[in-house]
Amino acid sequence: MFIDESACNTYNYGDSVYWDARYIDEASAGSFDWYQRYHALRPFVRKYVPTSSCVLMVGCGNAVMSEDMVKDGYENIMNVDISCVAIEMMRRKYEHVPQLKSFLIISKDLQMDVRDMGFFLDDSFDSVIDKGTLDSLMCGTDAPISASQMLGEVSRVLKPGGTYMLITYGDPTVRMPHINRPVYNWKIDLYIIPRPGFEKPPGSTSSPKSHLSPVPTTEKGMLPADYVLEDPDSHFIYVCTKMPESPDPIDSPAFSLTVR
Repeated sequence: MFIDESACNTYNYGDSVYWDARYIDEASAGSFDWYQRYHALRPFVRKYVPTSSCVLMVGCGNAVMSEDMVKDGYENIMNVDISCVAIEMMRRKYEHVPQLKSFLIISKDLQMDVRDMGFFLDDSFDSVIDKGTLDSLMCGTDAPISASQMLGEVSRVLKPGGTYMLITYGDPTVRMPHINRPVYNWKIDLYIIPRPGFEKPPGSTSSPKSHLSPVPTTEKGMLPADYVLEDPDSHFIYVCTKMPESPDPIDSPAFSLTVR
């Protein structure tokens, strides 16, 4: 479980060609949600994302996460994806739902993705939700560079005080090195929930309520050495709150200069 590459394969999940072909091939199968459905994520979303928030759903695919959030009272969700096929599906499906806006981010010359969201201004969103998109890039070529580009863009478009909610299979040993960087200035809370359908082993003392509390981590954001995952294939939720930048000391009265 603690090896990032364990969930990767020979497909290039960071390539739009792969996703276009996949969505075309699986069009008859209907929508698909990675990892968890909204009902399982709802306690975390409602805790950190007010219904009035301007939300960016990165790598929306053809999932119903955004639809379920609208039904739950969310008013403004922007869906983006690297696949023009997925975006066209979303546009057709939700053309009469004004709360959902589906866009394929395009530059003058190239189809773009979450690694370059220049379409959006700085500090545009109250919340960014990512259910498997960073994971996809981590399985693609130049994974560390792609991850850095994406997370830099997420930080840029996120308002101070806003939250980036990352739902992933990646435990802290393979995700914290990417998200816990001073340049982002994020305060990170970690939650761990079992995969859908998981049955607790006999004798387990945990309760569903315990999954709603942040997991204690070390100073470096890692799980304690004696921490045992109830479900070896658990999903991890990193709630990254963008802290306001500290004021420049030169602007503080304590550092004022007097010109004689």
